[in-house]
Amino acid sequence: MNRISKGIVKHRIIIIVLMFLMMIPSVFGMVGTRINYDMLDYLPEHMDTVKGQGELLDEFGKGGFSFIILEDMKDQDVEKLIHKIEGVDHVESVLWYSSFFDARIPKELLPKKIYDEFNTEDSTMMAVFFDSATSEDVTMDAIHEIKKISGEQCFVSGISALVTDLKDLCEKEEPIYVGLAVVCATIVMMIFMDSYLIPFIFLLSIGMMILLNMGTNYFFGEISYITKALSAVLQLAVTMDYSIFLWHSYNEQRDLYEDHQEAMAVAIKETFTSVIGSSITTVAGFIALCFMTFTLGKDLGIVMAKGVILGVIGCVTLLPALILVFDKPLQKTKHKPLLSNMTHLSKGIVKKFYIGIGVFVLLIAPALYGYQKTNKEVYYDMGKCLPQDIDYVKAQEKLSNQYHIASTHMVLVGADTKPAVVRAMIHDMEQVDGVKYVLGMESVLGPNIPQEVIPDEVTKVLKSGKWELLLINSEYGVASDEVNEQISKLNTILKSYDQNGMLIGEAPCMKDMIETTDRDFKVVNAISILAIFVIILFVEKSISIPFVLIAVIELAIFINLGLPHYLGQTLPFIAPICISTIQLGATVDYAILMTTRYKSERGSGKTKKEAIEIALSTSIQSIIVSGMGLFAATFGVAVYSDIDIISSMCMLMARGAIISMILVIFILPALFMAFDKLICKSTAGMKQLTQK
Repeated sequence: MNRISKGIVKHRIIIIVLMFLMMIPSVFGMVGTRINYDMLDYLPEHMDTVKGQGELLDEFGKGGFSFIILEDMKDQDVEKLIHKIEGVDHVESVLWYSSFFDARIPKELLPKKIYDEFNTEDSTMMAVFFDSATSEDVTMDAIHEIKKISGEQCFVSGISALVTDLKDLCEKEEPIYVGLAVVCATIVMMIFMDSYLIPFIFLLSIGMMILLNMGTNYFFGEISYITKALSAVLQLAVTMDYSIFLWHSYNEQRDLYEDHQEAMAVAIKETFTSVIGSSITTVAGFIALCFMTFTLGKDLGIVMAKGVILGVIGCVTLLPALILVFDKPLQKTKHKPLLSNMTHLSKGIVKKFYIGIGVFVLLIAPALYGYQKTNKEVYYDMGKCLPQDIDYVKAQEKLSNQYHIASTHMVLVGADTKPAVVRAMIHDMEQVDGVKYVLGMESVLGPNIPQEVIPDEVTKVLKSGKWELLLINSEYGVASDEVNEQISKLNTILKSYDQNGMLIGEAPCMKDMIETTDRDFKVVNAISILAIFVIILFVEKSISIPFVLIAVIELAIFINLGLPHYLGQTLPFIAPICISTIQLGATVDYAILMTTRYKSERGSGKTKKEAIEIALSTSIQSIIVSGMGLFAATFGVAVYSDIDIISSMCMLMARGAIISMILVIFILPALFMAFDKLICKSTAGMKQLTQK
C-alpha cells in the first residue's frame, strides 16, 4: 500500500482526468439501462403462474391485459373507439360484449348476464389484450396511446396500467430524490464537519462513483425501479463514511508531516486498511439479499454491493487527488466543528452505564413484539404504493364500485377438454365465494344461440391449438386473505378437471410472491447475521464481540421495524426484508469503530473504564456525522416521495440510522462495561487484561 498510495499522490491529475473521461461512457450506460417496473417479473421461473404467463404469450400472443371503462359514451361511439384501439401498436385484441355475437343479433336475444357484466347505466367496460409482456416498454407506450385517443372518459386498469403510471411518477420524482439527498447531506456535513468546502469535494467524488455504478448496470440489461431510485441515495449515504475517515486521517497526518503530499500518502494507506473491514460488513449485508428467491433482492444487492466497492475505490483514489488539488481553499475554509469535545458526555455515559443496561433489557420485549407484528402486517398490493389521485387507482376504484371487479384471474385449460367438462368446471368455479363470473367460450353461449354465431376473431382470442382461455372476475382485491383462499379453491377445482391446467394473473402471482418472500425474509436475515458475525469475528479476533455488536444493532432493527406496528402503519412487503439487512450492514460500522478503539486502549494498559471512555469520546463525532449523513440522505426522499415503497424504505433507513447511532453511543459502552471480563477472556491478545 505504501507504493500504491504514493503512486496515487504522484499521479493525482491523471487520476482525475481518467475519472472524468470514464463519466462519458457511464452516462450512456446509465441512459441505456432498461428500468423494470413490474415486481411480478422477479418471481422464480419454475412457478406455474410464471410458466402460465409464458404460455399465454406463446400460444395466444397475449401478454399484458387491461380493463378499460368508458363513461357517458354511446354504443356507436364505443364501436368506433374500439376500432381505433385495435389499431394501436401491440394491441392484440379488444373484447366488448358485442365482440361475442354477430352485430345482426337483436340485443333481446343476448344473454342478459353477459350484457350486464359489460355495461352499467353510465359506463361500459371492455377488455384489452396486448401482444407484449405486462411491463414491456411497448406495452406502456400502447397504454399511453389508448389514453390519448380515448380522452378523459377513459379509465385503464390492470397491472400494465399500474406499471405505466408508476414509471411516469418515478421519472418525474427521481431527479428530485438525488437533489434532496445532496442538499440535505451537504447541510449536515457543513454543520458537523470542520470545513465549509469539504462537503462539495465529497459529493463530487461520491457523485462520480455513483454515476460509474449506474453506468455499469448496463451490463445487467435492466434493473428494478426500486434499485434505481434507492441505489444513488444509499451509495451516497453509506460511502460518505469512508470519505469522512480519509479527511480526518489526512488532517491528523498534516500535523505530523510538513509535506502535505506525504501526509496524504499515509492517510490513504490508513484509510484503506480501516475502510476494508468496514466496507466488507456493508457488502456482506447487500450480498445477503442475493439469496432471495424473489430476485428483486439479487437486483438490489448486486448493484449496491458494487456501489460500495466503487465507493471504496473512489475514496482512496479520486478523493485524495481532489483534496490535494483543492488543498489551499480547503484549509482556508476550515472552522471549529460543532462536536469538538465529547469527553464530559462519554464520562457521564460510562459512569451511569447501569442505566444503559436497564434500558437495553427493557426495550427487548416491546421491540421484538412490534417487529414480529410489523412483519405480519405488510401489504403486497402494489397499487397501494401509488397516490390515490393517480389514473390507475381511479380506474381500479371505478372497476370495483361500478362492476364489483377487484381482480381478474385467467385460466388455461387444455384445448381438447370437452365443452361439457368445461361448462361443469365453470359452474363449480362460479360457486366459489367472491367469484363474480367466469367468461369463456362455453359461458357466453345462451340456450338460444348456437356456437356457430361466435365470430372467428373471438374464437381465436379464447382458444389456441393447445389451450382454451377463461377469465375469472373476482370481487376480492389482489393480495387479500380472501382472494388467496379463493385462488386455492379455484386451483383445486381446475386440477380436478385438468391436471395440467394453469391459473394465472396478478392475484395468483401475488399469492406466490407472499409465500416466496415469507421464506426469503427468514433466509436473508439468517445469512446476513451469520456473514457479519463471521466478519466481525475475524476482524476483531474475538468470539464474544460479534454477539455484543450484533445484539446492539439487531435491537436497533427491532425498534425501527417495530415502530410501524405501534404507529398503526402498514409497510410494503419488500421493506422489512431489505431494511433489516441494509441497516445491519450499514450501521454495524458505528459499533466496529468504537470497538476497535476500545480494544486498542485496553491493550495499551488502560483500565476498562478508561478504555471505554476514550473509545466513546473519540468515536462519537464520527458516529454522529455518519448517522446524520445517512439520515439526511434518505429523510428528504422519504418525506417527498409519493411512491409509498420508496418513501417507506427511505423513512426506515433514516430512522434506522438515528436509532443505531443512539444505541451505539449509549448502550454499547454499557455492554462493554458489563462484559469486559468476558470480552478479554474470549479475545485474542486480551486474556492478560482480565484483572484490570
